[in-house]
Amino acid sequence: MDLGGASQRSGRSAETWRGHIIQQLKHRDRTQSAMFQDLIRFYTLLLEKTNLTKGILNHSGRPPSEGCSHSSLQQQNSYLKKTTGEVAYQVVELQQQIKIRECVLQEQQTRLQEEECRLAGVSDAKRALKEQVEQVEEKNKTLKTKYDALLQRQREAESKLREEKEKEERTLEDMMHQKKQAAARLNHRNERRSRARQATVQKELQTAARSKVIVDSSSSAPTSRSTSPKNKDKVEEDKSTRRGPTRLFRSASATSPRFFFSSKFSIREMFEKKRGHSVHSLEEDLLYPVGICLSARVPARPLQVLEAHEQGINAVRFSFGSDLLATGGTDRVIKLWDVRAGSLTHRATLDGSTEGITCVEFDPTGRRILAASHNKSALLWRPDDSVPKVTLTGHSRKVTAARFTCVPHQVVTGSTDRTVRLWDLNRAACVQQREVPSFCSDLVCSESSIISGHYDRKIRVWDSRTVNCVQELPSQGRVTSLDLSSDRRQLLSCCRDDCLQLLDLRWSNDRLCFRADGFKCGSDSTKAVISPDGCYLAVGSADGAVYIWNVSTGNLETRLPDQHSSSIAAVSWSLSGEYVVSVDRSRRAVLWSDI
Repeated sequence: MDLGGASQRSGRSAETWRGHIIQQLKHRDRTQSAMFQDLIRFYTLLLEKTNLTKGILNHSGRPPSEGCSHSSLQQQNSYLKKTTGEVAYQVVELQQQIKIRECVLQEQQTRLQEEECRLAGVSDAKRALKEQVEQVEEKNKTLKTKYDALLQRQREAESKLREEKEKEERTLEDMMHQKKQAAARLNHRNERRSRARQATVQKELQTAARSKVIVDSSSSAPTSRSTSPKNKDKVEEDKSTRRGPTRLFRSASATSPRFFFSSKFSIREMFEKKRGHSVHSLEEDLLYPVGICLSARVPARPLQVLEAHEQGINAVRFSFGSDLLATGGTDRVIKLWDVRAGSLTHRATLDGSTEGITCVEFDPTGRRILAASHNKSALLWRPDDSVPKVTLTGHSRKVTAARFTCVPHQVVTGSTDRTVRLWDLNRAACVQQREVPSFCSDLVCSESSIISGHYDRKIRVWDSRTVNCVQELPSQGRVTSLDLSSDRRQLLSCCRDDCLQLLDLRWSNDRLCFRADGFKCGSDSTKAVISPDGCYLAVGSADGAVYIWNVSTGNLETRLPDQHSSSIAAVSWSLSGEYVVSVDRSRRAVLWSDI
């Protein structure tokens, strides 16, 4: 049994071994024969061609055998011809394909050479760029070091600047306090002098009333019998004492209790400088009258209506003495008007501008007139000379505002070229220039700052010494004009949203808005003003009426219609508080008062 099983197992293992060998041979045959299929096929064809060639040679070398028939020979010949033609055609096709492949190969070799050249050039450029990158990185490292040093210096400078600003603010507060005290003392002295003069006049009047007067029929002039040389000298002395400078305002009386006093100040006292000493001209030290209005009159009716210019009027301004009025229009001239007894009389015409006038300003002495023009410049005249004394050029677009600063011989201008410039009149040169993000529509100046209004709905406050923006105040609309109260504490702005805003400069968030039914801001250059006593606001409307608000109540005080046929461009309130003048685009100027 065991031998039989062993023989069976040996038989199975032999069969398995043989089958395994057969499978490997088949696999080898498949893998190796696949690599030589083309060679085998071509070799088979070559053998067939060789056999055919041998047959052809055999048939052509010997006569046909007896067993071969003529028909079979023809068939063989035709077959040979057919086979030979096919082979020749295949040979021709293969030669053409070889030529095509050679051309393609040559083109590819040419392109390969070109690409190799380009690769070499790109490699050189890459190396050069890499060297440049390394150089730029080195420069960047150096610049970064310098930038860090400059940044540190800037931080130190900013800290010093903040300290200086704090010192400046404290100094300014002390200066304002001292000026207030000086003004109070001066008011007290003037009041005592006024009372003393009134007492002297009353005594003289009483003496004159008690004296007897004899009227001589031969003479129309009354004489006093009791007038002695001593009394006469006293009266003459009192008259000479009272003669003095011309009074700016009407004196206080029982019929006109609105005005306070008139006294003399020098420009040096009014505009005290905070930095060093500057050169003064003789005009700056001359005395001029200054008045303080206690109560302005609200105009009620027109005193005079006249066609002031040949074209539309853009600007109007009273002098500080309230006895002279200037108007500027698109006819390129400024006209001066004497204000006397409730009427306007033409005094002079100032020309020299090649384009329309946009703004007019008097200096505190009344001896100079400043105007802004569409011809990209600002001009300075004397009232008695029609030719401009100074022309300030440098703006690239029209100048919309020009103001005298509190520093003598210094002017600030604003333009639609988005710049604010500070000028020195002695040299007629720009000494400071600052870029602004928007058009400048108007300017006002205080003792330590310049305030500008812009089309981007912002009011900017500038340091008057360095012309650096120190504060930005938002507005509800495009700002068309600015005006400061006489105490420099309140700022009035007129906006295109048909609203007047009164801002307390001591508290930036303290604002009052004034609106009225029917009021509409007529243009981007409409000018509004504050009354000299700070109690009223006046502005012209697009409907040709003048609107006046009461500041204390916030209500519309009065509306003055029916005198203008077009939009009112500007309004000016005399410093005496007695008159208001409005001008429009149709050449008309109207003088208003409550008389």
